[in-house]
Amino acid sequence: WGHADHGGDCSAVADCLASGVSALTASAGAFAALKHAGEVVTWGVAERGGDCSVVADRLSAGVSSISASGGAFAALKDAGEVVTWGRASCGGDCSTVADRLSAGV
Repeated sequence: WGHADHGGDCSAVADCLASGVSALTASAGAFAALKHAGEVVTWGVAERGGDCSVVADRLSAGVSSISASGGAFAALKDAGEVVTWGRASCGGDCSTVADRLSAGV
């Protein structure tokens, strides 16, 4: 449903979404699904968080929740680490504060 360029087409990740999804969140153009095992699956506009390939290795397990802004996502991991992706100006690049987000958040 919806415009294919803004997350309305999840066919590329449909197999990953067929079961085990516990939560969904959306930015302005992308979606992120949290699975029961703590894995994150994304689709939609790449620069708005639909492409998490830069941090995919950190989103394959252990994620407890996801939040979104207009163009980025932040995942909170079980150990208290925060992982971000998406448009830098919307919070997708946390490199300037990464040392404060690596544990205990």
